[in-house]
Amino acid sequence: MPQVVFYQLVDSDNGVAAKASQLIANAYANKQKISVLCDTKEQAENVDELLWQLPAARFVPHNLYGEGPQAGTPVEICWQPQQVARRQLVVNVGSGMIPAPNNHRQIIDFVPVDEKAKQAARVRYKNYQQAGCQMQFKSA
Repeated sequence: MPQVVFYQLVDSDNGVAAKASQLIANAYANKQKISVLCDTKEQAENVDELLWQLPAARFVPHNLYGEGPQAGTPVEICWQPQQVARRQLVVNVGSGMIPAPNNHRQIIDFVPVDEKAKQAARVRYKNYQQAGCQMQFKSA
């Protein structure tokens, strides 16, 4: 049964992608393989750029879906649900649900400041709960 951790964002300047890149770097430092799900290719490219901007000591080998070495990198950034690989951790930067949540050990999701995005996060929270996931809530 996967653990889903929702991070409540408290600042509109520190958006989902920025917080996600920090959490991805932390997970990579703990030797986890990670899929990142975005809503669009543009959003995926934004996450890609944020990961490149991390300090050299926090370098995270990553690629956009379909790029990089055939065996993949520890972090793969996707923008369509069917692209999400079966990895231990999925970071959901998008507004939709992670497909097959039970295929992963942990899912990280976000509750943004924007009211419409907050409503979508509440729906995802309820869906994960109904799928039998262990739920956790943290302030970012």
